[in-house]
Amino acid sequence: MPYLETQPSILIAGAGIGGLTTALALHAAGFTNIHIFEASSSLTTLGVGINVQPSAVLILRNLGLLEALEKTGIKTQELNFYNRHGDSILSEKRGMEAGYAVPQLSLHRGEFQMLLLSAVKERLGEKVLHLNHALTGFEQNEKHITAQFSRRRDGAPAELSDVVGDILIAADGINSTARRILYPNEGPPRFSGRMLWRGCIERTPYLTGASMVWAGHADQKFIAYPISHRSAEKGKSLVNWIAELRIRGKDDKDLTPPKTDWTKAVSKSVFEGPFESWRCGGLQMKELIDTTEKVFEFPMSDRDPVERWSFGRLTLLGDAAHAMYPIGSNGASQAIIDADTLAKHLSSDISDVESALKAYELERLPPTAKIIMANRANGPDHVLQLAEERAPDGFSNVYDVIPKEELEEIGRVYKKVAGFEMDSVNAKALKTEGVDRRAGLKSPREWI
Repeated sequence: MPYLETQPSILIAGAGIGGLTTALALHAAGFTNIHIFEASSSLTTLGVGINVQPSAVLILRNLGLLEALEKTGIKTQELNFYNRHGDSILSEKRGMEAGYAVPQLSLHRGEFQMLLLSAVKERLGEKVLHLNHALTGFEQNEKHITAQFSRRRDGAPAELSDVVGDILIAADGINSTARRILYPNEGPPRFSGRMLWRGCIERTPYLTGASMVWAGHADQKFIAYPISHRSAEKGKSLVNWIAELRIRGKDDKDLTPPKTDWTKAVSKSVFEGPFESWRCGGLQMKELIDTTEKVFEFPMSDRDPVERWSFGRLTLLGDAAHAMYPIGSNGASQAIIDADTLAKHLSSDISDVESALKAYELERLPPTAKIIMANRANGPDHVLQLAEERAPDGFSNVYDVIPKEELEEIGRVYKKVAGFEMDSVNAKALKTEGVDRRAGLKSPREWI
């Protein structure tokens, strides 16, 4: 880890995957005066599944976390697309099975967050995290920025109500307070008209035991993939599944998301009927739904790209900067890439904070804006919609419906847009081989 003669005070709002990875990336770059402020009063293993692309896994490898991650999640081997009748559209190898130098990983979001938190506490100390501190505002001048915090539950001033630092990184999610202050006329997230219902169930493995299943079309979709290494060691498979349905018309001008509470279970009767007959990839969708104890509801929403993320000593990161539809396994992956890029620019010239934050923005804003728009057009899932439009009653051979070259081109274009083309990732993997060992970065002890 490089030594910095002067240590700027770096404040991070948000202890999600983006905020925690940013702290680890900054530490690896030589920064030690880092404080993380989280609105929640506690952090636990809440949530369901998440998928991380090789481009982001490479960054986590270079932070010394790969061993722990592989003992937590599943190294994804393949992705299979089906129509709603169960006809196979496309099957492609993923991660190391496809030739990447690092895996694609499927994990439990809450466990991933706790793993990152353990690493942060080991490397930066227990006192780096401040819970029950919701960002409410900020003020800045040429030399410093002051972040203002309150307790989320009652709105009273937080224990540290005004904190002065050199840099404020707002990784406070899709409903970011910092972004609302910077863009007061933006309003709530932009609802897609589609709702997601999510759950996890341990069962017998299907297909390879490390396969992702994508089925349906733009208005009705079902996704499933295993997420637990511990379950796999027992000969089982902890399957994360997502049922998606359009609940609001495509022409509806109301883009306000319906009010939901993702921490509370909902009734399966709300959505399971349309999936009753769906079968594909060795899975029966109704069986998965019926045997899952708790199901949680999420409006599928994003935000329009904005012109700027960085304002003086403040910048946005992760969903606060570029909330996108959960298509193409890109939400967490792009936040991790943000963290790595930001640390790189800050460490290259900490004497000019504003220029470093602007350089980070210039590198990351354009590609993430493209991903937001690509995901609105269904991203790699576009193959599902093509099959539905061209052969709504099903098919025997997908190439009679969608030529092989057209199918492959959709995936190839998206990988380029999202930044996980294999040649590029592998070249970076070779160039950075061993940086974690040389820096003395090891996976957190409790996860090994």
